[in-house]
Amino acid sequence: MRFGLFGGARTRRSIGIEDSQDYQDFIDYVMEADRLGFRHIFVVEHHATGQGQVSASMTLLAYLAAKTTHIRLGTAVVVLPWHNPVLVAEQAATLDLLSGGRFDFGIGKGYRRAEFDAFCIPMEEAGERFDEAIAVIRKAWTSEERFSHHGKRWHYEHMLVEPAPLQRPHPPLWLAAGSPESIRRAAREGYNLLLDQLASIEQIGERIALYRAECEAAGRLYQPDMVGTARALQMIHSEAERQAAYETRRRVVGVIGDLARGRLAERVEEDTAPLLGTPAEIITRLKALEAVGATNILLIDPSASVARLRAFAEEVMPAFAPGQQAAAE
Repeated sequence: MRFGLFGGARTRRSIGIEDSQDYQDFIDYVMEADRLGFRHIFVVEHHATGQGQVSASMTLLAYLAAKTTHIRLGTAVVVLPWHNPVLVAEQAATLDLLSGGRFDFGIGKGYRRAEFDAFCIPMEEAGERFDEAIAVIRKAWTSEERFSHHGKRWHYEHMLVEPAPLQRPHPPLWLAAGSPESIRRAAREGYNLLLDQLASIEQIGERIALYRAECEAAGRLYQPDMVGTARALQMIHSEAERQAAYETRRRVVGVIGDLARGRLAERVEEDTAPLLGTPAEIITRLKALEAVGATNILLIDPSASVARLRAFAEEVMPAFAPGQQAAAE
């Protein structure tokens, strides 16, 4: 089993000024993850939320490329309907070069209507804009010569995208997906798969099985690392901390959106999605995920706590070291 991170920095407004301290804390957090052997960091992209979430994910990752050595640097996700695809292709290729080929290009259509409204882009156009944008980006990265494109939204004449990405033909493409059709699409069209933090262990297993079957039907060789599963991390060390952890989970589920409200928020004790509990309980939950094929786990800790990251590395990760796995078998 491999472990990575999912999330991003935040800023807080104070007397009209953005407080950047949380960015430095997040940078320290990722640098520590690199030292501890975490495999991935996937950074979100959001705009105009009022919550200080990361807006320029590739800029942040470019800085992290200079501060880290081994950890892979991913977007989760660049929302293509909002961006000029040629400029995105150039930025992503530059990041791939700067990181020594450690970039993972996670993309999506977007799901927050308020963000589309802020850009004055109809959310109903998200699908067609996404399709055209990724077609342009693929062409930009695979064309040996200059190319032209005249689509519904974008027009380019005699275009040449420079630099070329270090990874060939391009960095791995990751698609955030949850519905059966979007999972099938990810498998058919050559994407790796990002699974969300709210799905139950049973749902995760069903989605991985569907993705694997569709990969095989499309002639793609399936590898477990092609699927990343986001999981909230709430590790406790005493029963006195448990109720507070449940309350935090309720708040998180409520903030994520209407999709997550209802049964999950009301019956958080039965929610199998988060890694919530003592180290031993978290190991048990991770083994249940491993049993359904989820072996690439992306941890979400909104506070980006270095202390919690170290505790997880010391108290949970050794149970999944290769030697321990062999002994268990």
